[in-house]
Amino acid sequence: MRHLISTRDLSHAEAVGLLDTTIDMVDVRSRDIKKLPTLRGKTVANVFFEDSTRTRLSFEAAALGLGADVMTFTAQGSSVSKGESLKDTLQTLEAMGAEFIVLRHSNSGVASTVTNSGWVESHIINAGDGTHEHPTQALLDAFTMRARLLGDDGRGKDLGGISVAIVGDILHSRVARSNIWLLRTLGATVTLAAPQTLLPRDIDEWGVSTVSTLDDAIDLKPDVVMTLRVQKERMSSGFFPSESEFSSLWGMNVSRLKRLAPTALVMHPGPMNRGLEISGEVADSPQSTVTEQVANGVAARMALLYTLRGDSR
Repeated sequence: MRHLISTRDLSHAEAVGLLDTTIDMVDVRSRDIKKLPTLRGKTVANVFFEDSTRTRLSFEAAALGLGADVMTFTAQGSSVSKGESLKDTLQTLEAMGAEFIVLRHSNSGVASTVTNSGWVESHIINAGDGTHEHPTQALLDAFTMRARLLGDDGRGKDLGGISVAIVGDILHSRVARSNIWLLRTLGATVTLAAPQTLLPRDIDEWGVSTVSTLDDAIDLKPDVVMTLRVQKERMSSGFFPSESEFSSLWGMNVSRLKRLAPTALVMHPGPMNRGLEISGEVADSPQSTVTEQVANGVAARMALLYTLRGDSR
């Protein structure tokens, strides 16, 4: 591996290997000294053309946990506002010593464009590009599923036999796309529950099944229900009649939680719209993995940086 742009690029062996390495990084983070010297002398540049406090801080913590130096770039107030191109920005950061570039952008396909352009030699990690993908979120989600459902017996195993229902705003969700590709690679079965207006047109080509409501998905007895944030900032209007109707048909609430098996998990990539796609009681319940996902995100990103460092320039 030299870059991570899409979970579609990961082989089964690479995906399982990253999950196994994440176990080691969780162990590191449980020590009194929560660091490894693996990337000492290396620089990781977080290049965020789109806001995301959670992802940016997670990558910063991961880089620092491996001993790297960190540079953080945000577009607001930068030379980009003066007309500097993406190419010039990345080449400037590489000239300052960046060997890993964590790139987040509002336009789909930007990360792939950078890796194919030859502009820089740095490792490129896609931290979210438009409505395309968010591969490290999928990695931490898969790790959380395996850790909770398989426990200590999970090392070396995939998610074969696990059923996952992904619910809500599929159309605008890069998290959904990355999870679908990775979960299929790992052998899981995926069902989508969403309004027809929030399903992509090419959904028949994704290798997943769809149902009309969350209740239909729960009837299938999934091992995991992953609720997605309703991305109001990416919508114009008319995707669903009202928030109350969305919550009624596709919101994860206590009554629906009680219909799941006691071992079933409820996940959310965050940030949450409490009371819309998920109720506060469910988000704070023992079956919820929301806080674990945040903690596992640092370990998963450490595992990725640790793995990529083996193919340095």
